[in-house]
Amino acid sequence: MEGLLQSQGGGGALRPALRPSRHSQLCSRARASVRGVQQLAVSLDELRLARDAIVGADDHVVNGHAPAGTVVAPEAGVDGAAVEKLRAIAEAAADRAEMHDIIGRQRDNWNHLLLHSTNSLALTASVMAALAPAAPTLLALKASAGVLLATTAVTMTAVNKIQPSQLAEEQRNATRLWKQLERDVRTALDLRTTSSPPSEADVQDAMDRVLALDAAYPLPLLPGMLEKFPKTVEPTRWWPRRQMKKKQVQSKTINGARRGAVSENGWTQELENEMRGIVRVLKAKDEQEYVSNGKLALRLNRGLALAGPALAGTAALATAFIGAGEAGAWASGAVVLSGALAAAVNTVEHGGQVGMVFELFRNVAGFYRKIQEDIEANLEEADVERRENGEVFETKVALLLGRSTSDLRQFREMASPSFKDEDIKIFAGKLF
Repeated sequence: MEGLLQSQGGGGALRPALRPSRHSQLCSRARASVRGVQQLAVSLDELRLARDAIVGADDHVVNGHAPAGTVVAPEAGVDGAAVEKLRAIAEAAADRAEMHDIIGRQRDNWNHLLLHSTNSLALTASVMAALAPAAPTLLALKASAGVLLATTAVTMTAVNKIQPSQLAEEQRNATRLWKQLERDVRTALDLRTTSSPPSEADVQDAMDRVLALDAAYPLPLLPGMLEKFPKTVEPTRWWPRRQMKKKQVQSKTINGARRGAVSENGWTQELENEMRGIVRVLKAKDEQEYVSNGKLALRLNRGLALAGPALAGTAALATAFIGAGEAGAWASGAVVLSGALAAAVNTVEHGGQVGMVFELFRNVAGFYRKIQEDIEANLEEADVERRENGEVFETKVALLLGRSTSDLRQFREMASPSFKDEDIKIFAGKLF
């Protein structure tokens, strides 16, 4: 019995050792909580440091310079000045696009406003001239008709000089090209890497494009406006002229012809012949077609620009003879007829926007001229690896011409010297 009690007593003595007291449990939980708080504090400190580093980097990127009191190491291999210059060019291009868009809408409103105002002046004067012989206030109607027709002649002359519809077309095309330049510059900035960072050559190329666009589509009305009735019709040029590099091309020949690229950078001999055939067709057919149409539109516009003020001026002079004996009978009819014809001519010229059509023909001819020069620039590069990828370039040309890449294969035979220009029956472009 005593042994059993002792064994039970020993078991009782062992239980407190096996089961920790409530006080020790609370102490352990407190220590664990303290450690957790310390770890959380360390984590928060690390997050704050990481956040400050990110914010500092963003400030450097956005503002273009490090905050005061900090030193930021420049990214290896990247010309910071060139990047900032390209950003400035992109911002200027975006601003130019907005300016041309606003001015283009304004000048289109000019065309509609001046068209209706001039026609109203001419027709009102014609009605007055018709009523003058039978009216008791003959002198007042004669003077009013004469003043209105003289104003019509002056207004027509000014409007024909500036050609608002042509101005509006210039601004519409300029807006599209400035937006294109902005996209190109921003894409170049987005794709820049340490292995191919932007250089001063990229900045100079972008600046040349800016100056060429400013010259092709000026913002000022007077002075600096483009000639509306040029002596010769040339395709519009909104891209810089390329400097022809004189290089001694050492290439092997096959059957007397220069060997082209063979499966290098996407270029093959067939693709080179295809591009040469496209250039030949563009020169012989597409560009000449739109230059010829431009000449026709220019002749029509010039004739209408002279006829309108001449008719209005004749009508204004004829008002002086209304009611003057025998001449008064035909003077009134002459005023009415001349005023009505002046209004009709003005409607055809500016309502039909003949000036806009002429500018459109010049721009399309320039579009095809640029495609020619882009193709020639690639073909003249002797080092095939320095050209644009042949397959990509072929796709771009096909899209610009409104064709599929398979359609371009028909132009290969036209690159041969034996193929005469008279035998070319198709146009390269189907987009316009």
